[in-house]
Amino acid sequence: MKFIDDILNRITMYRLVLYYLIALILGAFIFGFFGILPYDPTALAFSTFLILAVCAFTNWIFARAFEATTNVESVYITALILALIITPVSASNHAGVGFLIFASVWAMASKYLFAIGKKHIFNPAAFAVALTAIVINEPATWWIGGTIAMLPLVVGGGLLIVRKIRRFDLVLSFAAVAFTTIIATTSSADYMTAITQTILHSSFFFLAFVMLTEPLTTPPTTTWRILYGALVGFLFAPNIHIGTFYLTPEIALLIGNVFSYVVSPKGRYMLTLSRIEQAANDVYDFVFTPDRQFSFRPGQYLEWTLSHRHADDRGNRRYFTIASAPTEQTVRLGVKFYDPSSTFKRTLAAMKVGEKISAAHLAGGFVLPKKKETKLVFIAGGIGITPFRSMIHYLLDMKEKRPITVLYANKTQADIAYKDILDRARSELGIKTVYSLSAEKMPVPGMVNGSLDTALITREIPDYRERTFYISGPHAMVDAFKKTLTDMGVSRFKIKSDFFPGFV
Repeated sequence: MKFIDDILNRITMYRLVLYYLIALILGAFIFGFFGILPYDPTALAFSTFLILAVCAFTNWIFARAFEATTNVESVYITALILALIITPVSASNHAGVGFLIFASVWAMASKYLFAIGKKHIFNPAAFAVALTAIVINEPATWWIGGTIAMLPLVVGGGLLIVRKIRRFDLVLSFAAVAFTTIIATTSSADYMTAITQTILHSSFFFLAFVMLTEPLTTPPTTTWRILYGALVGFLFAPNIHIGTFYLTPEIALLIGNVFSYVVSPKGRYMLTLSRIEQAANDVYDFVFTPDRQFSFRPGQYLEWTLSHRHADDRGNRRYFTIASAPTEQTVRLGVKFYDPSSTFKRTLAAMKVGEKISAAHLAGGFVLPKKKETKLVFIAGGIGITPFRSMIHYLLDMKEKRPITVLYANKTQADIAYKDILDRARSELGIKTVYSLSAEKMPVPGMVNGSLDTALITREIPDYRERTFYISGPHAMVDAFKKTLTDMGVSRFKIKSDFFPGFV
């Protein structure tokens, strides 16, 4: 598992999905070549390249017309999804070619024409095939889900995606409600057949792993995600209909997209760089002015998009916690730079004052509890201090006292970020910070030489069993502290970890 996580942590979710879809296309091509799949590999290749070309060209036109920041990966992802759910056609099938072009154009157009605040409402591929079914009476066949030969690839790669983005809650709620509805709406003599058909010969897995989990059309919090998955799962069941109109997988997803939009933060924000500050060794704060005011809860994160040429495997999008507090007028992004850095971070480091970056999909449940009397411990490793900087700065601005102790682990004193904020919190709010330095050669006054461990926690926080622990930092560190705390007798329900992809 650690080996898999190490690989997943090196690439973004979008790049992982792109590789997954390419693998499915290649697998289908090989199976078709050997007659395992009933699809001509030449037709599959032609359809795929045609869809890719039309999607890329259409997106380029709309992006220029709307002056929008675009992501090439998302274009390719949508195109490959269409290639996997629309039956491949040969170049001589003029009607089929027209179908592919129509679907490709509308998939891209939907991202711009049906968007509010520069945030699209519908899954582009689902919108396109729903429209083709209604307008030109050409429905999607979802052929990728109807072939047993492809099932191991679909499921295996799909599980990696869900593991990467930690959306098992969404997929499980979708599956639970879908199968419950199928059983409830099918006669007892036939429900095993219905379940078998759903698992082996339907769009179930591909829809759940790839399209249901699309970040921009998914609610940001756990509760809303579960309800979203349940709604789509209920509508996905084949016997659900409105009068004589039976719902298709894409219609079920589009209805869910509307629900998601209603309960999610709205819009995309353009942020202008106002200054860059060094917060610690190799840690820099990029301070932006937003194009309009937006509200968030301390500890939440945004998806940041920074277009640049020749992006590496991690792409041009990242999820970063907002380091500033809602009470500040600027939006602060704290970034740790490693050697070698990704192309995204190199482009970010080269930004000049006045240049812009876009951000959207505000999300995250790593926030302060509603009960102010709840005793808390913040455990941070390195740049994982950013959500706590947001929370503590907010408490300082609001003059709100809470029983909080901060345990902050770094290698050296030079790696400590936001010490000024932490010192203010100690003097003004009584929030104590314990600094742990694992690689400092000489003792540093007021700090602990060594790693954060059971003995240090027990010594500094005698009432630790009464406290709720918030952990933020590299994935390996978070997992290690979860185990340490549970071994110490802390309930798993009192341990919250930050979903903070993108440390590299």
